[in-house]
Amino acid sequence: MKPIRKALLALGLAVLAAAAAAQDVDRIRKNLAERLPLLGKIDEVNKTPMPGLFEVRVGMDLFYTDAGGNFLLNGHLIDAKNQKNLTEERQEKLLAIPFDQLPLKDAFTLVRGDGKRKLAVFEDPNCPYCKHFERDLQKIDNVTVYMFLYPILGADSTEKSRNLWCARDKPAAWLDWMLRNKAAPGAAASCDVTPVTRNVEFGRKYKISGTPTLIMADGSRVAGAMPTAEIEKLLAKQ
Repeated sequence: MKPIRKALLALGLAVLAAAAAAQDVDRIRKNLAERLPLLGKIDEVNKTPMPGLFEVRVGMDLFYTDAGGNFLLNGHLIDAKNQKNLTEERQEKLLAIPFDQLPLKDAFTLVRGDGKRKLAVFEDPNCPYCKHFERDLQKIDNVTVYMFLYPILGADSTEKSRNLWCARDKPAAWLDWMLRNKAAPGAAASCDVTPVTRNVEFGRKYKISGTPTLIMADGSRVAGAMPTAEIEKLLAKQ
């Protein structure tokens, strides 16, 4: 009977702990909403490995508070013992975009070699870093690149993206512009450019704030241009 009693006791303690944790979460939500209304809608409240400290997620932003919602911290939580930045690890998970959830119909593809490896890239045609990145990307083989036009630098970026999307051969027009500075011909007024508009809306939803931004096959996100060797390392994980 002793093992059964121990199991029942453990179960009872677990139930009590869960109830207490739920009360803490409700208290935090209530108190922060009343005391800091400008914080915005709280999406999640979770316990952290640090006793008495809770993570508060508002959209993609992370904050930390006590069990009473009396104090709010904005910063990084570091696991000193294991040398880990817990805030960065959590943000990476939040920022990940499952590849199968990307609107691939709103991209055009560039295929090299057998095209087995996959990479999605959001780029602005006026982004100088993107042009450097494109030159390095040319050295990568056996990959399918899903290119999302993402004009966020101004009206001229929007116009260039429109012309590129409406080009008869999108991949060729893109490479002509990015590698050889040869502009695509003007788009016909009848050309449907809503895919480009949807790309911008998608990027804003997922907090894509700069170009180039890469989405790997596992959903992980990498911001900024990088040399060929670094791209290969990321693709090697597929």
